[in-house]
Amino acid sequence: MSRVVEHLAELTGCRDRDLVDVTLVGALKDLLRPHAVGIYRCVGEPGAQHWLTRARLGPGDGTPVADPVWTPLDRLPPLAAQPDRLACWQRQRPLTVAGMPALAYFPLASDREPLGVLEIATRQPLALPEMRLVGSILRIYRNFAGLLDAGERDPLTGLLNRKTFDEYFLRTALREPAPADDAPAGDQARRGYTRGDPWLGLIDIDHFKRVNDTCGHLIGDEVLLLMARLMRSSFRFQDHLYRFGGEEFVVLMHCGSDVDAAAAFERLRANVAGYAFPQVGRITVSVGFTALRPGEAPTVAFDRADRAVYYAKQNGRNQVQSHAALVAAGLLAEADRGSDVELF
Repeated sequence: MSRVVEHLAELTGCRDRDLVDVTLVGALKDLLRPHAVGIYRCVGEPGAQHWLTRARLGPGDGTPVADPVWTPLDRLPPLAAQPDRLACWQRQRPLTVAGMPALAYFPLASDREPLGVLEIATRQPLALPEMRLVGSILRIYRNFAGLLDAGERDPLTGLLNRKTFDEYFLRTALREPAPADDAPAGDQARRGYTRGDPWLGLIDIDHFKRVNDTCGHLIGDEVLLLMARLMRSSFRFQDHLYRFGGEEFVVLMHCGSDVDAAAAFERLRANVAGYAFPQVGRITVSVGFTALRPGEAPTVAFDRADRAVYYAKQNGRNQVQSHAALVAAGLLAEADRGSDVELF
């Protein structure tokens, strides 16, 4: 019992979702001594979803392994490749499969959404007390995941909130990508495993005050909810999507070039412009984006994107503008210093 308590204390001491999954896998490996244990997440758009390995410990693994979050979807196994895992995901209840090894599947979820599937491979089927132990640990996992969501996510839209921006900016935008495998860097690039350069985009809903004034704040909130849904469908699962408050949204992502970044933001702009918002009709967005420069503060990058958004709004709205392209065209002056405005 003391080992279980120690592992639960370690699990609930985490403040990072990735570390929570790693800790859970390590705890179950120690407590059950399985052949292998892993956590898998369903990612991608409906109809084209794949399995992303969040954390896995197999025979001889000293530390958990995981798929890099920037791995292209077509490099990940499709859902149909693991039918038993898929059945657990769809039914949202545990599933056991006899064989060598014996397999046990458990759905993982927070209060907000399904998160993935826990898969445990053992030489002998898990006994009933072991199944109950796993179930109890996963209830704690679910409660703790809910607490993490409450601290990291905007309560209205479910997107990441403003206070998490600095942490993710420094951890994901400026950190060098870890190698996806042991292949040389050139081979990794050809195989599509490199995550590209970091970019920041600022998205502002055009004339949103008019929506609130004309239709009321409840309809305005519905617009924000639908906006978040359009963002999720327009960007990739590994892109970081934030609501900064009001009608302002931010995206942190990695892609290969200015052209690729512009295409991603243009996809969102077109999706929003083509969507009929209930009781409101058509809504547009203005977008400004910029490449992130090594070592700069979040406020500096944000200021560049903000100036690109301001240019878009002053010149017709419903458009995507690159800060670098505007500077190159002589339409914006390159700032000599960072913004004096503190965001946080």
